[in-house]
Amino acid sequence: MNIERSIRDAIDTGKVVLGERHTLRTLRSDKFKLAVVSSNCKPDTKKELIRYTDIKKIFIYEYPGSSIELGSVCGKPFIVSMLGILEAGESNILDLIRG
Repeated sequence: MNIERSIRDAIDTGKVVLGERHTLRTLRSDKFKLAVVSSNCKPDTKKELIRYTDIKKIFIYEYPGSSIELGSVCGKPFIVSMLGILEAGESNILDLIRG
């Protein structure tokens, strides 16, 4: 199974937070299982994500595509530069990333 399909499965069956502001705000109070960031995410925003994930010991996966491509993978008609996975649902994304 590829990473795109796993991200989509997590969105469809799990609990996922989309977008920079929502992801960072949720990360302050909840613990994600995984954070995904697009390759063209703004450097300052990515730095802030890294700071929070280092504190909470959360793995970050840098999606090789742009935020436009990540939005398409998520099935959204807008760009998605980062997302946080709270519950993977029926997705095997955690096994793919960490395995």
